[in-house]
Amino acid sequence: MHGPARLLLRGLFRGIIILWGLFLGAILGVGMTLLDGGSLLAQRAVTQFVEDPTPEQVAFFEKKIRPVLVEHCYKCHASTAEKVRGELLLDSRAGVRQGGAGGAIIVPGRPDKSRLIQALRHTDPDTAMPPKGKLPEAVIADFEAWVRMGAPDPRDGTAASPNHKYAIDPVKARNHWAFQPPRRPPVPAVPPSAAGTPVQPIDAFVIAARQGKGLQPVGFADPRTLLRRVYFDLIGLPPTPEEVEAFLNDTSPQAFEKVVDRLLASPHFGERWGRHWLDLARYAESTGKTVNTNYPHAWRYRDYVIAAFNNDKPYDQFIREQIAGDLLPTEDPKLKAERLIATGFLAIGPKALNEFNTLQFELDVADEQIDAVTQVFLGLTIACARCHDHKFDPFTQRDYYALAGIFRSTQTCYGTIRQVQAQRPSPLLELPKDCGLPPGTPEKLSAAERERLQRQIEELNKQIGESNDFIRRLILSAQVAGIRSRLDSFDAQGEPKLLAMGVRDKPPPRGLGGGPFGPRPGPFGGAGGMMPPPRANRFTGQTVIGDSPIFTRGEPDQPTAEVVPRGVPALLARQPLRIPANTSGRRQLADWIASPDNPLTARVFVNRVWLHLFGRGLVPTPDNFGLAGQPPTHPELLDYLAVTFVQEDRWSVKKLIKRIVLTETYRLDSRWDRPNYERDPDNAYLWRMTPRRLEAECLRDAMLAVSGELQRTPPVGSPVARAGEGPTNLPRFGVGNLSLAANDPRNSHRSIYLPILREMLPDALALFDAPDPSLIVHERPATTVPSQALFLLNNPFALRCADALAGQILRSGSSDSERIRWAYLRCFSRPPTAAEIQHAEQFLADYKAQLTRERVPNYRKERQAWTALAQALLASAEFQYRR
Repeated sequence: MHGPARLLLRGLFRGIIILWGLFLGAILGVGMTLLDGGSLLAQRAVTQFVEDPTPEQVAFFEKKIRPVLVEHCYKCHASTAEKVRGELLLDSRAGVRQGGAGGAIIVPGRPDKSRLIQALRHTDPDTAMPPKGKLPEAVIADFEAWVRMGAPDPRDGTAASPNHKYAIDPVKARNHWAFQPPRRPPVPAVPPSAAGTPVQPIDAFVIAARQGKGLQPVGFADPRTLLRRVYFDLIGLPPTPEEVEAFLNDTSPQAFEKVVDRLLASPHFGERWGRHWLDLARYAESTGKTVNTNYPHAWRYRDYVIAAFNNDKPYDQFIREQIAGDLLPTEDPKLKAERLIATGFLAIGPKALNEFNTLQFELDVADEQIDAVTQVFLGLTIACARCHDHKFDPFTQRDYYALAGIFRSTQTCYGTIRQVQAQRPSPLLELPKDCGLPPGTPEKLSAAERERLQRQIEELNKQIGESNDFIRRLILSAQVAGIRSRLDSFDAQGEPKLLAMGVRDKPPPRGLGGGPFGPRPGPFGGAGGMMPPPRANRFTGQTVIGDSPIFTRGEPDQPTAEVVPRGVPALLARQPLRIPANTSGRRQLADWIASPDNPLTARVFVNRVWLHLFGRGLVPTPDNFGLAGQPPTHPELLDYLAVTFVQEDRWSVKKLIKRIVLTETYRLDSRWDRPNYERDPDNAYLWRMTPRRLEAECLRDAMLAVSGELQRTPPVGSPVARAGEGPTNLPRFGVGNLSLAANDPRNSHRSIYLPILREMLPDALALFDAPDPSLIVHERPATTVPSQALFLLNNPFALRCADALAGQILRSGSSDSERIRWAYLRCFSRPPTAAEIQHAEQFLADYKAQLTRERVPNYRKERQAWTALAQALLASAEFQYRR
C-alpha cells in the first residue's frame, strides 16, 4: 500500500480510536478476514461448548439432533442400554461432552476435527456409525451445523430411555395461564401524574408492578432522545436535523402524538415492522440446505408483508391470508392475488431438494409448516411432538399428526425445476393478469429470443449427456434450470406471467366433489363414496386430501395403523374442528387461530410488539408460551393489551403501537441507576428504557440516510428474480454471483430489499446479528465482536457512506465549527458540546498536518480529513445505539 492510501488507512484507524475514546471509550480489536477486495466476513468460530443455548438452538437440537440420537444411538450408547459400547453415553449432555473410551467425540466449532462427525461420515469403516448404514447427508449436515454452533444441548444429566413417555400433569396443563382466555383486569389505582392528569391504564399497570418491587423510575428522556427513539422504533431511520428542530419548536401538548401519527402513516413503517415479521416467517430467497436453489418469486411475499403493515391490515385477517388465503372467496382479482401471495408464508421455508424419498420430503415440509404456524402464531413448539409426545407441553403425537394431515393435504408451490441433485421440482401459483401487480421481469420475450433460448437448452442438454464430469454436469444443469425458469416466466405471447410462491389444496379423494376437481364416482357407491386413507410407503407421498397416520419416531417407513382425523391439539380445542372431507382444513385452522376466543393468539402478538418497543417481552420467552416458558412479569398488563387489541382496536397493529408509545413508560430515560439495578438488573419492571444497539438493517439504513445516499423508493422485484432459478453457489443465467449483488456497496435501497439467500447473507447484515433465515427467530441476539468495528473501518460500503457524509458536511457551513455542529446534528440528533468541537477541530488539524507530511495535494486533504471524521462518527457507539 502506497502514499495516500496508507495515510488514509492510518488516519482512519487513528480517527476512530481517538473519537471512540473521546465519545465512548470503545476499544478496537483485531480478528477478521478480508475477502474479495475488502468484503468482511465475521470470524465467530466457536471454541467452547454452548452453556446457555438460545431458544433457536434448543429447537434445533430437539428437532434435528435428539430424535436421531434416540433412534440410531441409544440402543448402544445410553444408560438404559443392555451393554454400553465404547463407554460412550449419548443420552445426556455430560455424556456427549465427556466422550468415550477413545476420548472426546466433539471439538466445539470444528466438525472436521470431531470424531462424531467422522463416524457419521463413515470416513473409517472401523468407526463408522451407525454401523448398519450411513445416515442421509441432510442429517449429517445437521450434526455438522450443531457442532459448528458449539453443540448446544438442553438436556441435564438424567438419561432418557428411547421408549420414555413424558409425564405431563393434565390438571396443571389445563390450568396453565397461557391456555386460559384473557380477561380484562381492573386497572390499578395509582396517584395522578406529576402534571395532575390521570394515568393511562398501561402506565398504571407498570407503576403498580414497579412499586411492588421497590423501584423508582429514572425520569423522562429529553425531547431529542425521545424523537430519535420513536423514529428508529417506528420507521427504522433517524430524524433529520430539520425534523428535530420542528419537533422542538412545537410546544403543543399533542406534539409527540402528531409525530407518532406521521410515522405510522409513513411507507417506511411497513419496511420497519415488516422486517420484524420476516424474522418470524424465515424469509429467504433460496431453499438452503445441501442444494441451495433460488426462490425467484419470494420477493412477492416480502412486498405483501410490507404492504400489510402499511395498510394496517387487521391481524386476524393477516393470519387467515397467510395460512389459507387461497381458500378465502373473492371476485376481486387484486385481492385474490394478494391472498395467494400471502400463502407464501407456508412455502418459503428451507427445503432439502436432494431428498430422494418423496414421503420423507413431504413429511419434512409439513413438519416445517407445523413448526412455523404453531411457533409464530401460538408461541408453542408443537413440532417437537413429531417423534414422541412432547417432553414439556401437553401435546401428543396424535395432536401433531392431526395438524400434519392438514398440511399433507396441501400442495406447496415453491417453483424449482428438477436438475442434478435437486429431486423435488415444484410448480408456482399463477396470479390473475388483471391484478395490477408488477411482473418480476418487466421486459417482453420476443419469438426470436424464445427460439434462441430453446436452442440453447438443447445444446446444453446435449453437453450434459456427453459429459462424464459430475461438476461440469452440475454447472450445465444449473444453466438449463435458469433458462427454463426464464422461459416459464412468460406466456405464449411473450408477456411476463405473474407468478408467486404459495400453497393450494391437493385434490380430494376420488368420489368427492368440491373445488376445481368436480364430482367423480367413487368405488364405494356414488359421488359421495370415499377411498380409504392411502397406505403410506417409504417412497410415495400423499397425493390427495386425507388424514395422516402416526409415524413411529417420525420415520416415513414406519406408519402405524392409527390414522388421526385432521384437527388441532385436543387440549386447546373447545370442540373438534369440522373439516369437510374435500378440503385440507387450512381454512378451519386459520379461523381457529384467528378467533378472538383463542387464548394464545392475541397474547403472543402483543408480547412481540412490546418486545420490539422495549427490548424485552412481558413474557420473556416470546417463542414459548408453554409450560417450559417463563411466566409474564406483568400478567394483568399482558391480558389488558390482548383484550383491548381485539375488542377495542379490532386487531389494528397501528392502534396497538400508538397506544404503547404514547405512554409515560415509553418516554422514560435510559439512564443507569445503581439502587434500581441492584433490585432489577434485567429491567424487567421498566424503571428505565433499556438502551439497545440498532438492528443490522437499521444501522445500514441509518448510514445511508445520514450520508444522503438512501434510495427511499422501493425497487421492483429482486436480483434473485432477475437471476432466475438455480443453485445459489454456481454461475447462473442473467446475473453473476448473487453474493456480489448482496454485498454491492453501490446498492442504496433499504436493507429489507437486499437479496436474502440462505447461507449467503449480506456481510452488512450477517456481522450485526441478522437472523438466520432457516430458523424462526423471535428475538435477535446482540453480540459485540471486533469484526463489526473493522467492517465499519474497511468495507467499501462504509467508506462510501463516510465519503458521501463528508461531502454533505463540507457543504453545510463555512467554518469548521459550523460543519462539526451540523455533523453531530445529522448523526446524533443533538449539537456537540464545546469540548467535542475542540477535540474534533484538533483531530482535523492533526490529520491535515499528517497529510501534508505525506505530500498529499491540497485539493485532497480537506475531503480526506472530513471523511476520516465522518467515518469515526458512523462507527461510534452513539450512532449505533438507540437509547
